[in-house]
Amino acid sequence: MAGDRMRQTQAGHPADPSAPAAHLPVLYAQVLEGLAVVPDGHYLDGTFGRGGHARGVLDQLGPGGRLLLMDKDPEAIAVAEARFGSDPRVAIRRGSFASLGEWDQARDLAGILFDLGVSSPQLDVAERGFSFGKDGPLDMRMDPESGLSAAQWLAQAEEADIANVLWTYGEEKQSRRIARAIVARRQQQPLQRTAELAELIAGVVPRGKDKSHPATRSFQAIRIHINRELADLETGLDAALAALRPGGRLTVISFHSLEDRIVKQFIARHAKAPPANRRLPEVQGFVPALAPVGCAIRADEAELAANPRARSAVLRVAEKLDPQGRRAA
Repeated sequence: MAGDRMRQTQAGHPADPSAPAAHLPVLYAQVLEGLAVVPDGHYLDGTFGRGGHARGVLDQLGPGGRLLLMDKDPEAIAVAEARFGSDPRVAIRRGSFASLGEWDQARDLAGILFDLGVSSPQLDVAERGFSFGKDGPLDMRMDPESGLSAAQWLAQAEEADIANVLWTYGEEKQSRRIARAIVARRQQQPLQRTAELAELIAGVVPRGKDKSHPATRSFQAIRIHINRELADLETGLDAALAALRPGGRLTVISFHSLEDRIVKQFIARHAKAPPANRRLPEVQGFVPALAPVGCAIRADEAELAANPRARSAVLRVAEKLDPQGRRAA
């Protein structure tokens, strides 16, 4: 998972000199403010993408600081190695942020960033198979060397399972109709290309009032399923909380309501006792582990004008409390 949705640089924000000078990742300044970077702190970017947020953190670190970089995508890791591999303050690991708990260096961190969803490089390259607007192999894997591709899954999944994925992860009202059409089509010829799947869906689903492509929700749902995005997020949030030091900041950018709901509920669950009878042991003994920092943050009008992909971005920030449930001194 690597978010790096790019937007135009605005005055006052330092750009990554090794990247195109006219671009910065979504909610760049807000993320850096949320992380509250200190020069000697240790930080983890669990979704490196193309390194926009990472560069911003690194620019604020001193010689004693440390930046850990993770990504599922081997292409993102190659970029990380090329841009930051020679910096002694940087360590790089290929893998999902769900596995950050297995990384010995990911301990006592001052800040963690998850920038969820598909990245611009992944979306814009037809060969990755994420976009219904660009014909390419029907792949959708963030790690092309792991797991089933979308084409392989659609070729063998039960009709009910396909419908369930489309409904659960895409909230697609026509999920059963689309699943039925996919199964009927594969009996004649398996779906191999993004354009084939997009055309099939467009043929059975009418275009909505918002004029979005009929395949939008289905492509999103299949991608989330193929990459286990929501399961990885739940595991990654638990691992992040364990890896942060008291006073450390958790920052998460979501682009989908299901993701944001998981993040919001995770913070709330660790910030306040469950609504139950106060005499219950689990309520009486509750000690908060997180405190929300501000409210949910969205892109402003200037950013939206420069980058429409930022329109669904939501940033949430939380601070880890000490073992007594207090803010760190």
